[in-house]
Amino acid sequence: MKTLLITGATSGIGKALAEHAADNGYQVIACGRNHEALDNLSQHSNIESLRFDVSDLEQTRETLREVKFDIAVLNAGTCEYVDAEKFEPDMFRRVFEPNFFGVVNCVDGLRPQFTAGQQLVIVDSMARLFPFTRSEAYGASKAALHYFTKSLEVDLAKQGIIVQAVSPGFVETPLTDKNDFEMPMKISAEEAARQFLRGIEQKKQTIFFPRRFGWIMRFLHILPTPIQRKLSLAMRDKQ
Repeated sequence: MKTLLITGATSGIGKALAEHAADNGYQVIACGRNHEALDNLSQHSNIESLRFDVSDLEQTRETLREVKFDIAVLNAGTCEYVDAEKFEPDMFRRVFEPNFFGVVNCVDGLRPQFTAGQQLVIVDSMARLFPFTRSEAYGASKAALHYFTKSLEVDLAKQGIIVQAVSPGFVETPLTDKNDFEMPMKISAEEAARQFLRGIEQKKQTIFFPRRFGWIMRFLHILPTPIQRKLSLAMRDKQ
């Protein structure tokens, strides 16, 4: 039985993945901050829990230093949108702490246990592919995270560690429930978890879901910058 560790497992995609993986024979280590949610997950015979804050480096190191795993899914994150008229540098720090530095902290905590054949799965977002309105903080954190992932993939290859990037589109979660704009091709967290686990098992370098939305976003990403800007302005005006 493979052991799959998941951060951000108390809600959304992380919770759905923890339950789906456990139902499919994985031993799951669900990580998060919500004590009640972790207790509920631990009712499953294949799920145990760890409670810590990925933004706290020392706490993360202490919690993860002896954890044994086959697959580590670094999924914890948050989202806040920018109001250009009320620009808040502190808000950028709030977003980057869990989204980027939280992943860095987890990699640091897990690093002593790295052995050949393990999988390190890092969740960014399709938002990194296009300059969406009000997404300066969230999109920048995910773009930075994707670059970190791809560079890490190169540097850990000699140790035999498989590094995978995951770029979700719109998924029905407590975070997206707060959005006040149209979310095309949105899928349920349960469907996201099925596609997520399939991509992990197939050891894809980059996992996109929903698949069709992934193709659209990658097409937008390769368009000339002036066309991207024109489309982005049109989306802003529509919102």
